[in-house]
Amino acid sequence: MPSFDIVSKTEFADVDNALQSIKKEIETRYDFKGAKCSVERKDAVLTVLADDDLKLKQMHELLQGHLARRKIEPGVLDYGDVQKAAGQSVRQVVTLKNGIDKELAKTIVKGVKDSKLKVQISIQGEELRVVGKNRDDLQTAIAHVKSMKIEQPLQYVNFRD
Repeated sequence: MPSFDIVSKTEFADVDNALQSIKKEIETRYDFKGAKCSVERKDAVLTVLADDDLKLKQMHELLQGHLARRKIEPGVLDYGDVQKAAGQSVRQVVTLKNGIDKELAKTIVKGVKDSKLKVQISIQGEELRVVGKNRDDLQTAIAHVKSMKIEQPLQYVNFRD
């Protein structure tokens, strides 16, 4: 029986490349001259340091723009609360979503089952397996999941006929 997997994966090598290009742009941009702004990654957590809230917003734009150039959607970023650091400077923790959490998985499963499609969907760790009798049912399931307007970017991989 044909099947495919629904996953949500982030390539950390592409994230590192985007962070390197952000660092270069911060060094060359005039509005960042003399500013102590940076973005650092440790595992799936980014720490954004900026001089003030305005610079933090500019750092967000840089981050989203450079990630988009590397084909990483902005929906993968989960922004934490803005924390005050020394003086006027601010710090923000941004988590990179990797994998489908249980709540989102349950939402997708419920949406597919409520649509009365002729497919079976099951949760397997941080991914979902969709099985159907023919290819058309699977394509309809993909179209339905895409129409659900889920913020987190999803990939449809491992198609087997």
